[in-house]
Amino acid sequence: MRYAVAILLLAIVSVPAIAEPIDPQDIRVIDGDTIRVYHEPSDVRLVGFNAPETRRAVCEAEAELGAKATRRLRDLVRAGHLDFEYVRCSCPEGTQGTPICNYGRDCGTLRSNGRDVGANSFVAQHAVRRRLDLGASPEHQ
Repeated sequence: MRYAVAILLLAIVSVPAIAEPIDPQDIRVIDGDTIRVYHEPSDVRLVGFNAPETRRAVCEAEAELGAKATRRLRDLVRAGHLDFEYVRCSCPEGTQGTPICNYGRDCGTLRSNGRDVGANSFVAQHAVRRRLDLGASPEHQ
């Protein structure tokens, strides 16, 4: 019986996570590549791209592009048809959720109409594309 339970638990844990539909009201856009979901305390770093900075911009032009990326992500979220999935960070073991790993953010993917928000035309033009290695943290690629 213990072996059956262990096998069942192993099967559940080893099944890959699947993106789930999410209501736009359950997402708060922080910036062009960071969101907060379900009012959880940790922000989520969207993996696969790096939008221009807003708060830590190195120049006015970057700040303006960061603001545009943030507005575009908000537009995509408001339009709905969203799927969200938490993914494993590639930060060193034991650092996820700390400032060392993505400034304490979790990692995730967000799709709008089945397409990763990082593939959006504005983001594709102005963001730095990152290898979408599910579980990869942008800061460690």
